[in-house]
Amino acid sequence: MVANQDALTQAAARFSGCPVIAVDLEADSMYHFREKVCLLQMAAAGESVVIDPLAVSDLSAVAPLFASADIRKIFHGADYDVRSLYRDFGIVIDNLFDTQIAATFLGFTETGLDSMLRQCFGIRLDKKFQKKDWSRRPLPEEMVSYAARDVIYLEPLAERLRAELEAKGRLSWVEEECDLLRQVRPPEPDGSPLFLRFKGAGRLDRRSLAVLEALLQLRSAIAARWDRPLFKVLGNAALLTLAKEKPTTPQALSACKALSAKQIAIHGEAVLAAVDRALSLPPNRLPRYPRQRPQPIAPEVPDRIAALRAWRDRKARKLGLDPAVLFNKAQLTAIARACPRRLEQLRQIPEIRRWQFNSFGRNLIAVLSKVK
Repeated sequence: MVANQDALTQAAARFSGCPVIAVDLEADSMYHFREKVCLLQMAAAGESVVIDPLAVSDLSAVAPLFASADIRKIFHGADYDVRSLYRDFGIVIDNLFDTQIAATFLGFTETGLDSMLRQCFGIRLDKKFQKKDWSRRPLPEEMVSYAARDVIYLEPLAERLRAELEAKGRLSWVEEECDLLRQVRPPEPDGSPLFLRFKGAGRLDRRSLAVLEALLQLRSAIAARWDRPLFKVLGNAALLTLAKEKPTTPQALSACKALSAKQIAIHGEAVLAAVDRALSLPPNRLPRYPRQRPQPIAPEVPDRIAALRAWRDRKARKLGLDPAVLFNKAQLTAIARACPRRLEQLRQIPEIRRWQFNSFGRNLIAVLSKVK
């Protein structure tokens, strides 16, 4: 366990000459209000280190390793990791390779790390610590060993997948997707209503939306005060029921069965107060769910989409891929709307990746030439 600045600096120096570094991390999103990276695991040249960011908060010594274009960083399912490393330490990643994306482009249907290692190497991972609280200190030695173990398999897995991608002519596809993935960032707080990130809010009337927002604000305040994740305070399903039922008395709160008896004892008074505040808002102060008017669709567009989808599905079956991996619905719609007749026009569609243009551009133009 790397738990002081000197050890971190020494580990960074040893890894600086490695062409490939495998990376994983553990966080505490299931146990705290503001999640944080609790362990950072790195493996290269037969060495695996586990860095403790709770003991060494300044990770600037390893930042150049992540930023180097000369060192390939291997992750599995990197989206969360990329966002977390940037959020907590300002770490920016270049030359990323995601073995889960690679597996998807090779037609694997089960792409979790445990499943991939089982399929490729016959290795079964012990996942008993996956949902443990990684912020606890001291960490049991067996949890540290568990964290170090996962990351050691990433480099051989990546080598095997890269060889298969190269043989199928798809390595550049994955490299482009990984280059886009390395640029994702966590959302910045913007003061917007919490209901905008709540599934089902768009189906509520304005008064119910006001109740939901009041309850979401209440839950967030309680979670911050208790340092607990939101779902461990009040669940989303319960909040949605309360927003629809709008109980104003303890009897009504109990009758709607949104909360357990224990939750009512702890939060009942605050919940009723939040509902009352929302019900007291005048009509002109009620929130409105923002809705984007769909762009008008020309009569010919649905036929173009159908033709493009039929071609995509045939091509995906031939390649052994999920059709959405080749072109997703939004991309097909963008192509159908633009209806390019020449490759230069297709190239201008922002939704299209370079690998899609280079590999399938002529096919797309040919399909569109046969429809109106």
